[in-house]
Amino acid sequence: MSDPEGVRHFLTINAANYRRPSVVRRIGVPLGGSGLFLAEGAEWRRQRKLLAPTFTPSSINVLVPHFHEAARHLLHDAEGKPSVNLSRAFQDTALEAVLRALFSMPENRAREELSALVRGYIEGAGRPGLLDGFAPSDNSFGFALGKRRRFQSKWFAAIAAIIAQRKAEPRSADNRDFLDLLLQLKDADTGEMLSDDEIRDQSATMFFAGSETTARLMFWSGYLLTLDREEQQRLSSEIAAFPPDRVRMLEDLANWPRLRNVLLEALRLYPPLPHIVRQANGPDTISGTSVAANDQIWASAWIMQRHRKFWQNPTAFMPDRFAGKSAPWVQMPSYIPFGVGPRICIGLHFALSEAQIVLAHLLARYRITVVGTRLVMPVGRVTIEPDYEPMFRLERI
Repeated sequence: MSDPEGVRHFLTINAANYRRPSVVRRIGVPLGGSGLFLAEGAEWRRQRKLLAPTFTPSSINVLVPHFHEAARHLLHDAEGKPSVNLSRAFQDTALEAVLRALFSMPENRAREELSALVRGYIEGAGRPGLLDGFAPSDNSFGFALGKRRRFQSKWFAAIAAIIAQRKAEPRSADNRDFLDLLLQLKDADTGEMLSDDEIRDQSATMFFAGSETTARLMFWSGYLLTLDREEQQRLSSEIAAFPPDRVRMLEDLANWPRLRNVLLEALRLYPPLPHIVRQANGPDTISGTSVAANDQIWASAWIMQRHRKFWQNPTAFMPDRFAGKSAPWVQMPSYIPFGVGPRICIGLHFALSEAQIVLAHLLARYRITVVGTRLVMPVGRVTIEPDYEPMFRLERI
């Protein structure tokens, strides 16, 4: 379904009739448990209502110092090197940012092991296979789920240990992170705090959603800027007029409108997720097409955001098309990089803020170019990845 009205029908108007298919759950549950990304129905509504306050601008302001530290980590690692693999560097930086924002984890062996554990899953057992596509349920073909279950056991145990330590040693009010926000949440109806398992699942969900997709956004934005030197120079001038170290809260990011537009255009050309997939609970009609129970509906941001019916010069890199658009995911029906409707990505402001701060630090110090002339092509897996990881040359400004 590539018609914006049809997409909004099954993701917004009649969203209650659709669920995530087993293939998504088979890959996602080991990473995020029963967190917000995979919850359904009344449980999803309860979680969304509970978590909404943690993603308001005032809450994300608490995390801005962590984004700066992650950016400085990137610059430190790149210093003095003739060329850098920015795809891998952005993945490391995004993991750095989310570990700091989630748990305030300093650089140590435990953090490296946690990052390596998740990266190993994403690049290995977390990739969908043939059996996932044919599986009628979450636990079908159980013989093929061993690696995922072993990962889940280690991953959940590691996060549970971090939560237990934080509860035993609370942090000061002026040095908070996302875990502190979760520990303070209360159900408005019952007054109950989140259980340890719920905090674990939300933290695990945030870890993946706030790292892998943001890393892809930063990579494709950087790559596009190497293809458009003039746009990169305009960005450098914008950032020089308001250096990154002056950013203290989200409202300061308004000083970089061009940088934001570059990110929005990168999300249009290379949306983090190639498809949004739902499975029908019962019969329906979408854009005149009959849908039966258990039919799968696929919406492709890749197709909609590059379709000549919806966009002028759809394959061109034109950041100015987003000028003046405060919320294009609402204002532009064919723009769905964060999804659409009630399940639109709750962390979109988190991702955009992190990407702006990290890229601003990089572009304030360096001009970036790609080594060689081979084009980087997109590959749709769990996220939209580069077909190879090019080396980038960083020229000190």
